[in-house]
Amino acid sequence: MNKIFNPDKNNWSSLQKRPTNRLDAVKNIVDEIFTNVELEGDKALINYTNKFDKVDLNNLIISDKTINNSENYISKDLKESIDIAFKNIYKFHKNQIFNSNKIETTPGVYCWQEKRAIENVGLYIPGGTAPLFSSVLMLAIPAMIANCENIVLCSPPNDKGELHPAILYCAKLCKVNKVICVGGAQSIAAMSIGTESVPKVNKIFGPGNQYVTYAKLKAINFNSAIDMPAGPSELLVLADKNANPNYIASDLLSQAEHGPDSQVIFVSLSKSLIYDVEKCINNQIENLERKNFINKSISNSKLIFFDDKKEAVEFINQYAPEHYIINVENESFFIDNIISAGSVFIGNYTPESAGDYASGTNHTLPTNGNAKQYSGVTLDSFLKTITFQKISKDGLLNISKTIEVMAQAEGLQAHKNAVSIRVKDLNN
Repeated sequence: MNKIFNPDKNNWSSLQKRPTNRLDAVKNIVDEIFTNVELEGDKALINYTNKFDKVDLNNLIISDKTINNSENYISKDLKESIDIAFKNIYKFHKNQIFNSNKIETTPGVYCWQEKRAIENVGLYIPGGTAPLFSSVLMLAIPAMIANCENIVLCSPPNDKGELHPAILYCAKLCKVNKVICVGGAQSIAAMSIGTESVPKVNKIFGPGNQYVTYAKLKAINFNSAIDMPAGPSELLVLADKNANPNYIASDLLSQAEHGPDSQVIFVSLSKSLIYDVEKCINNQIENLERKNFINKSISNSKLIFFDDKKEAVEFINQYAPEHYIINVENESFFIDNIISAGSVFIGNYTPESAGDYASGTNHTLPTNGNAKQYSGVTLDSFLKTITFQKISKDGLLNISKTIEVMAQAEGLQAHKNAVSIRVKDLNN
């Protein structure tokens, strides 16, 4: 891994660069996919599944029978683990339910807001080299709590043309309405436009590669909103001399195994710890099944030493990590000063894997520096906020002059008249 010591601020932007390709590199391919899906519907989805996933499908929709029987094809331990994770994630997101408060802004003027579910939502669950059934829980549980009317799930098939039974079991637990065996940018296009098998949705959720990310951005043109432009996974670990180098190495490797375009950064307040962590990484990597992916992603990664904690936290905020582990003795300083991060993990015994699976927080998070302007998925992501107001006769009289003066100043006479006509009647 690349080791950098007290980097000059002029070089920070190059150190914070992600190993992703520019989205315009995939633009033409994704544009063509959208055009073909719009023209040919399911036929295009079947052709692209054959082209990209190397399987022939006759039917894109997973039957209710297959979904209901899915738990028979996973182990007892896995089923019990999914059930525990479900309860924790449900509990955390249930706690986010908004309680409306009606307030009187001026005597007789009452304002409040209420939440309404987005009726139709689409969930993209990556398959590829690993079936991310945990993402079903992370997306479908808040959708279920929000009472979204239709929850559609798309995921790419395995080499047998099937979805992993754990994905289907999670979909069953979360009361997903329809499961579609199609992945990639073509599934995003289908949920944006609508086909014979795939309903058009109002909002699309879920992480993916560069093709999926660009497709989500393009979905906005078809009046489908998105959660965020989420790309390859990333992790930044901050530690000092008191941290355990074996734990740090295991956390870095846990994210590096996601794929060759993942990135892990270690920011250390101790020079010697950098070398200890590098040694632990080299020792642990030999026993990991996905070391081919890891070796590629490790080449994108960096070990950075800062002797000034203020510079360290400034660097971290500029990087805006998707996942951020704080493993230092004076953790409160770094907790209080973090401005941009997707999700934060604190202390020796809080591995990022806990958030990925079962602690309760959501693992669908902003990447590529987008934590500066986006939050991770929450219950609110599946809800719309509608404001309400009700004004009494006295309330209108109390606020009428303010409205009339402002409307007149903006040159909007009809706005003023909408108040003045009522006020005249009330005064008479």
